[in-house]
Amino acid sequence: MSRLYGDQHRALQDEHDSRRMADRIEMIAVKTEITDMEKGFIESRDMFFLTTIDHMGRPTVSYKGGDAGFVRVLDQNTIAFPSYDGNGMYLSMGNVSANPEIGILFIDFEKPFRMRLQGKAAITKDPSAVAMFKEAEMVVVVKLSELWMNCPRYVHRFQKLAPSRYVPRADVETPLCEWKRIDGLQDVLRPKEIAAVEKAGNISIDAWMGEVFSGGDKA
Repeated sequence: MSRLYGDQHRALQDEHDSRRMADRIEMIAVKTEITDMEKGFIESRDMFFLTTIDHMGRPTVSYKGGDAGFVRVLDQNTIAFPSYDGNGMYLSMGNVSANPEIGILFIDFEKPFRMRLQGKAAITKDPSAVAMFKEAEMVVVVKLSELWMNCPRYVHRFQKLAPSRYVPRADVETPLCEWKRIDGLQDVLRPKEIAAVEKAGNISIDAWMGEVFSGGDKA
């Protein structure tokens, strides 16, 4: 029995005469444990794409970024990553709290190379887990279901220009999130953010969008 394919996949595979290839790929590539090779790749990544399912059954895709090593392999069946301060919507974390099924896509755009991971996620605020990551609000622990390498054929080659200045780092004060200075948001800021915004001053939404569209350092 396949770990990946249902009737809907089989119907398309049969229509396009690819069932034998699909079965061979699953046999060769799909793993249920993380080996040293996958561990090295996962822990070298500074970003990934996370898929979660919302309360209406809709998929939500989110970009997660940090410094290399912000995704940790805890054992052959478990990975963990931090949830940093965001926009306050908590879409991914809210989805995980209600539906543990997640998907992750890791990509190395320079080689290129990509890897998919399916698993069941749980959120923890245990102090020992949170302490692994500076400024983490909570930690997502994922129990692996399947892991496999994907064909890199259509992955465009890119090179990293600079790391995000907002990633929490040891011995460095994390900068204030610039969009929280936008006029009209002051009444919904959390107490810990108000003083920082008052010190930095407000900005217009046009000024911030100008930074975003121009690729400015303060975006």
